[in-house]
Amino acid sequence: MKADCFQKIVDKALAGGLLHRREIRALLSLALFSRESSVLQWASRTLSARASSGLAEVHAQVGVNISACPKNCRFCSFARSNKVFHQKRELAAHEIVERCLRFESDGANAIYLMSTADFPFGRFLELSAIVRTSLQATTVMVANTGDLSPKKALMLKQAGYAGIYHALRLGEGRDTRIPPERRMKTFHAAREAGLLIGTCVEPVGSEHSVDELVEKTVIAREARPVYSGAARRILIPGSSLERFAMVSEAGMAHVLAAVRLATGPAVSGNCTHEPNALGALAGANLFWAEAGANPRDRQGQTEQGRGLTVQQCRTILQEAGWQVLHGPSKMFGSQLDCQTEKRFAF
Repeated sequence: MKADCFQKIVDKALAGGLLHRREIRALLSLALFSRESSVLQWASRTLSARASSGLAEVHAQVGVNISACPKNCRFCSFARSNKVFHQKRELAAHEIVERCLRFESDGANAIYLMSTADFPFGRFLELSAIVRTSLQATTVMVANTGDLSPKKALMLKQAGYAGIYHALRLGEGRDTRIPPERRMKTFHAAREAGLLIGTCVEPVGSEHSVDELVEKTVIAREARPVYSGAARRILIPGSSLERFAMVSEAGMAHVLAAVRLATGPAVSGNCTHEPNALGALAGANLFWAEAGANPRDRQGQTEQGRGLTVQQCRTILQEAGWQVLHGPSKMFGSQLDCQTEKRFAF
């Protein structure tokens, strides 16, 4: 790409313009470690700081159950086909509450409950009610569970959730047994119920083409999220995707930056996972601490494995020059304005 064309794309994004698919493709196609890649990551950091008033956040997730899940997402340790976990296990309610209270005490800006896709929705609501009454009224709760009908989405809203994490993943319908159309319907159901949406372009692997990255970036943007971002696929030994190399943290910083510019200034959050300094330097202003089950971990309790604490996430962000928010999440405290509603429509 010619230097003047590249600069026009960057200038357009920093001025608040909405990038076209061909422009997103051009950014993702830049050579890693090139001058342009470095400028791209600088621009991403600049846009993230503007969109979030210079504040980063640390959210915390508790995985409530383990299951040999029949959805068989090939990148997930819960997939029945990956043969990591053979028996179902659910954390007791008091164990979930204990972890949530610890995260709240440690200063997490939002608390997520995550379940496998086959976990009974009624039980998820029961556990949610117990957690909600145990936490401070101002603590933001976010659900990360299976796909939602309009009725289920409304029930989550009534249970005290501010929003959901949801993504139409790379390889959806090919590397998973979840039809992409079902994922899209959940986006609609959540918005109709008044739930805010956090999403991500994930899980990025070396097997994914630039065109697929562009497609999922546009879908994430059109979901009208409070945050988007990009996260890499973590290798699950023995899975059918093991033959494909993991993307390096340096490579993910480049992808993350391109997604940030494509998402636009109306979206305050830019996430990556797992937490790392290169991502924070390249514009990530949202990390997760984790406890309980984790779809990227072979340990049943991820706090003994891959999961980081709130303080560890905060330290990485601070070392990258971010000021970390104290108090409830501003990302999930914000509401979509009318301009955003008109601008990003399916």
